[in-house]
Amino acid sequence: MLDQETKQRIDNLRDTLVGKVPDPKSQVEQIMISMIYKFMNDMDNESTKLGGKRSFFVDDFEKYSWENLFDAKVSGAELVELYSTAVESMEENPNIPTLFRDIFKNAYIPYKDPETLRLFLSQINEFEYSYDSEQLGDAFEHILNTLSSQGDAGQFRTPRHIIDFIVEILDPKKNETILDPASGTSGFLISAYKHIIKTDSEENKDNPLSEAERKTIMKNINGYDISPDMVRIGLANMYLHGFDDPNVFEYDALSSEDRWNEYYDVILANPPFMTPKGGIRPHNKFGLKSNRAEVLFVDYILTHLKPKGRAGIIVPEGIIFQSGKAYVELRKKLVENGLIGVVSLPAGVFNPYSGVKTSILLIDKTKQVNEIVFAGVNSDGYSLGANRSKNDNNDLPLIKDVFKNNSESELAIHIEKEKILENENFLLTVNSYIEQKVQTDYNTTSLSDICSVDWGNTTLTKKSFVDNGKYIAVSAAGPDGRIDTAEYKSPNIVVSAIGAKCGKVFYLDEPFTAIKNTIVLHDFQSSINEKFLFHVLNSENKFTRRGGAQPFISKGDAEKVKIPLPPLEKQQEIVDEIEQYQKVIDGARQVFSFNEPDIDLSSMSYVNLGDIANITTGKLNANQMVEGG
Repeated sequence: MLDQETKQRIDNLRDTLVGKVPDPKSQVEQIMISMIYKFMNDMDNESTKLGGKRSFFVDDFEKYSWENLFDAKVSGAELVELYSTAVESMEENPNIPTLFRDIFKNAYIPYKDPETLRLFLSQINEFEYSYDSEQLGDAFEHILNTLSSQGDAGQFRTPRHIIDFIVEILDPKKNETILDPASGTSGFLISAYKHIIKTDSEENKDNPLSEAERKTIMKNINGYDISPDMVRIGLANMYLHGFDDPNVFEYDALSSEDRWNEYYDVILANPPFMTPKGGIRPHNKFGLKSNRAEVLFVDYILTHLKPKGRAGIIVPEGIIFQSGKAYVELRKKLVENGLIGVVSLPAGVFNPYSGVKTSILLIDKTKQVNEIVFAGVNSDGYSLGANRSKNDNNDLPLIKDVFKNNSESELAIHIEKEKILENENFLLTVNSYIEQKVQTDYNTTSLSDICSVDWGNTTLTKKSFVDNGKYIAVSAAGPDGRIDTAEYKSPNIVVSAIGAKCGKVFYLDEPFTAIKNTIVLHDFQSSINEKFLFHVLNSENKFTRRGGAQPFISKGDAEKVKIPLPPLEKQQEIVDEIEQYQKVIDGARQVFSFNEPDIDLSSMSYVNLGDIANITTGKLNANQMVEGG
């Protein structure tokens, strides 16, 4: 656990840089470069203390030693020149290993302010290198927590507790090869290493891992990333966690074939969700034909598992239910090739990086299961707002126990694999395979059993309604569902089927035509009171919504909605009671409108706001804000 003093040092470094380097990723890079620079100097000093020689700051690079930066004779302008030149030329230093040259590749200092640089370096000077100190790795992890903006390729940092949750379920072993094909900051790789060391020490207390065995484990851990900046950060992160020569490579797994024939026991990934404009052009070794990044990454991972391999993949919700051909083929391939679980995460898990809704796919080819576990996380131990403050509500341990120990939980539902394979689109949404339960004293019935459920007319446009100005706005797409000549001959209920108002229900007692983005309920059976049905559908969220940023309701899901069906007399009694309450509410609104305060401002004198109050602009930057502030 990182101590408060070290966290404060890291926060101070960012506060020092933020005025000159506002981009969080650039701040991380500057801190990383300076830390490695300082630690190389520390290692040189440690070597000389033990009777050896300096290795890094020698020959032409001796003038760049850390001590020379702090020479009292060096002016501010000379310090900027000395440090900038050192950082920019360090990748050419023949005395440092390839790892360090990769970290310094294309590095530069984006500001030239001597005062800021001197303060920044003095704060870096408070850190000391120690090969066995995990504090340094934890400190760098704290730095990475500040990466609060999504990357150009759709990357964002996976929260540590989500990474550890996946790793603990997959349980990688010391003799297994491990890959993250979109490794970013190398969080999955480091978590896997720590897990192996911890579990082995617990299982073999009398026979601890030797240094040679630890190095073998490190060699088995591999990462790829398309971004050279993320590779550099990932290398530094692994080095600070004890990896002398980490295997993290700049490599595009989707368009390059160089590593296609490499296969792994365990693959862990949170692949980028963003597909560039025009799509991705993958090489022709992929079995699925797609230009979507998320589809290709999941297919890549499934293809590159060994015959008894395991995988944990964080995916956007589109993988779960999208109807495109490649999505459908991918889901079928997953179910037939080792998928054991789908864990639905709440939408706020990746705040403040992204509000995207995600799920975790768990694959284990060693298990011949007849059922797939669908688990839903309501809380992951943190609030789901922008601050993500810690709380006591955490479903992750319960769900982990379901997969590790086959325990029972109300958070998990087992669905027969055969049932999924019988589904036309191989949907991985649990609601596709279970009936919705309704708490009621009355019998329940499906919506399709008491009325007709149809799409609105998709062929009509706004221009079709120029002669009739009436309309109801039932969709985020605009004035759909304009009232026109009768298409349906009875009172109707209209449901907005897409967009911000998805699921909103409207009752119309005159003929109309509903156009696109609506679901229309009509031709009701004699057993249902239309207004009762309207109030039931409006009283709670009955409709299953799919999608993330643009939610939608499918016609099939609408047909399966369950509602209580009391006797008609009871239905009418409920409607009458609701309408009586509505009359009271309407009356109160009318009374309020008649009694709004009427203040005459014309006779009052006016003063400038500055004459009665001090006006200042906000100077608090985002990095100084505290939770709840």
